Amino acid sequence: MRILIVTAVEAEADAVRRGLTATSGTGTEVTAAGVGAAAAAAATSRQLALAAASGQPYQAVVSAGIAGGFPDRIGLGQTAVATRSIAADLGAQSPDGFLTLDELGFGSTVAATDDPLTGWLRSGLPEAVPGAVLTVNTVTGSASRATALADRYPDAVAEAMEGYGVACAAALAGLPFAELRTISNPVGPRDRAGWRIPQALAALTAAVDRLPWRAWP
Repeated sequence: MRILIVTAVEAEADAVRRGLTATSGTGTEVTAAGVGAAAAAAATSRQLALAAASGQPYQAVVSAGIAGGFPDRIGLGQTAVATRSIAADLGAQSPDGFLTLDELGFGSTVAATDDPLTGWLRSGLPEAVPGAVLTVNTVTGSASRATALADRYPDAVAEAMEGYGVACAAALAGLPFAELRTISNPVGPRDRAGWRIPQALAALTAAVDRLPWRAWP
């Protein structure tokens, strides 16, 4: 079984690799694709195509990394398992508010996660918080935007910048997709002093280490 885990930056990739040391030889591989949905989609598609061309295709794709968490829905250091990945700011502004691609008739902003793969993540991490993980091009930095996103997506627990892009690449390749995030900061007013990036990276390592990679269905 070959599983591709896609992160944004090398610090996240290193955190995942530290958690995978006990499962060496399973075929699980990690790549840092870059920040943002476009970079994530391009790098994931390239990695999947190269693997397929070499005769060693992947069987699943997981987007992983740290994220902002919606207060009162998930806490700092906790783990989120996506029930769906949503391109939350892909659409158009209108006098009546934000319109999604779905509302505009141009496609869908929602990427479904694979039920068996997501269920496997949740069974290995029973304390993880399930919910939508938003993919944004601009990280939320104000209370008003945090409230607007929370109201628009009442099932959202976290926001990051790559999941939807990874999901699109996985869908094009016909592969199951899931998303795993650990929380480094609250979604809301930008306050670097309140970020807990080292703790979130340590939580990511711990989450990956606890998953039974050899037993993936």
